[in-house]
Formats: sequence, structure tokens, C-alpha cells
Amino acid sequence: MSNTQYVKLGSTGLDVSRLCLGCMTYGVPDRGPHPWTLDEEQSRPLVRQAVEAGINFFDTANVYSDGTSEEIVGKALADFARRDEIVLATKVNGRMRPGPNGAGLSRKAIMTEIDNSLRRLGTDYVDLYQIHRWDPRTPIEETMEALHDVVRAGKARYIGASSMYAWQFAKAQYTAERNGWTRFVSMQNHYNLLYREEEREMLPLCTDQGVGVLPWSPLARGRLTRDWDATSNRAQTDEFGKTLYQEGDREIVETVGAIAAERGVPRAQVALAWLLHQEPVTAPIVGASKAGHLDDALAALELRLTADEIERLEGPYTARPVSGH
Repeated sequence: MSNTQYVKLGSTGLDVSRLCLGCMTYGVPDRGPHPWTLDEEQSRPLVRQAVEAGINFFDTANVYSDGTSEEIVGKALADFARRDEIVLATKVNGRMRPGPNGAGLSRKAIMTEIDNSLRRLGTDYVDLYQIHRWDPRTPIEETMEALHDVVRAGKARYIGASSMYAWQFAKAQYTAERNGWTRFVSMQNHYNLLYREEEREMLPLCTDQGVGVLPWSPLARGRLTRDWDATSNRAQTDEFGKTLYQEGDREIVETVGAIAAERGVPRAQVALAWLLHQEPVTAPIVGASKAGHLDDALAALELRLTADEIERLEGPYTARPVSGH
């Protein structure tokens, strides 16, 4: 990747690659709810391919495959890259063990989970520590102060948030600002050609406040990469994914296919190129279970869509219920 394909994360001085490798794909398949994940032996070549392509941004979470994603990714990155060249992100909130304090964003949970994540990742710090959704059962003051203390302790360089309502994100930022605590520098939200509700409130808020945008599911769980009626192992076993999209999306998927055919490129490149054309977007979080998935993502960086193509892709979209929060 050339230097033009690194960008600042929001209004920070941190340089991140224009693509972030999403590491939910890597983990022990029989640990956690994702039976489609790749084990360590299958995962390592893909992490290496990303590093060698110049991707410096890697995103995982404590809950992915019951902590084994962090273990696999941490080991692979230690072997293939220098720690100070990598921007490593993980998340906290999801349930890690039974019992009353085994999940959430309480001070107790955050302080426990950052240490557990660091141990699994094999590092002294993460570059970006993100809350994995909003926790309605914990006061936001408690969460923001705990995250500030994690940063002050040197265990995280920056903090970020993920899918929530814009009023919640604004409240969190206001709470941090008012108390002199660390503010979120990024928003990891659900955004792709089949789900654009974020354009109403969250994206304008992020643009106004200089917050980096890291869309998850940029290819709509693979829906944008194949015929509407085609399927995959993941599509059949991904219970969460089944709740996200609807029959009315067929026309958008067919338009992606048509433009891809006209351009002579895979559909994934067209769908990802559209996202990269959206001004608030810093780095889409792309998953890769095959070498070709990374090749397509990297090629999308070079694909320039015309105004007419963008209009065709956006035209069939209709408003839909909020999903992903």
C-alpha cells in the first residue's frame, strides 16, 4: 500500500491503513457462537497477507470465539509485524463468563477485561479500546471514567465506541468533556449499501466532531458479494446476520452485480469502493476467510466509481428499522 492509503483516525495524529482487518473470522470454531471461524493454522496466512500488503490496523474483541480470536491474532501479529507498527483494537462489553459481573461496562468489568485482553493478545497495551455497544445498566459516568483510567494506566492509547444511537454517543462525549476525561476518537458502526440509516444522525455527528468512522459488515455479511439467492456456510449459520437484511434489498444487490459486470471486477470491489467514497468513512472493517477476499478489498482502494454509478447504487435504498445496535 502506498502512503496515500493511510489516513488519520478521526482528529487524532494516529495513522491507520484505509482498510482494517476484522478478526472475528479467526478463532477456535467450537468456542463461542461462530462455528464458521478459522482455526489458528488457517488464520495465520491471512494475517500475514494483510501485514505484507501494508495493512497496519487490526480489530478484534474479547467475545470473539470466547477469547480465542485475541489469542490467535496476538500470536500471529507478534510473528509477522513489529508491535510499534501495528494499530491493534479490541472491545469490551459482551459476556465473557457467567455471573453478575461477567459482562457490561461497569468499572469492575472494564478493569478485569482489559487485563484479560492484554494477556490473550500478548501485549502491554492496545491502541484502540472500544465499548462493544451501549450498556443501559451502567451509568455512562462510570464507564467513561474507567476508560479514562485505562488510558492513564497506559493500557490503551485511544478509546472508541460501537453501534448505538447518536444521542447516546453525544451523551458519552459530553460526559467525558465535562469531566476532563478521554473522549472517544472512533465510532464502529453498521454501515453498507444495504444499511444506510447511519446517514441520518450518526455520520453527521462524527463528521462534525472529528470522530473516525470504522464501518462493520461493509459487505453486508457477504450479501453484496453474490447473487441474492446464493448462500454460504456462514450465511446459513450466522444467526445474528439473519436479522440484519430484508427481501427488499434484492434490487441493490442486483445493481452491484450489474456494475461489477460492466467493470469486469468482482462485486465485493464495487460494494467496498462505494463505502470508501463516503466522506465520513475512515477505514471499513473487512473480514477475510480467503486470500482473494483481501485481494478484492485492496483492489477496491483503486476503484473509482462515477457519479452515475454511485447514483444507481444508492437509488433503490428505502428506509428501514434500526439494526445492529
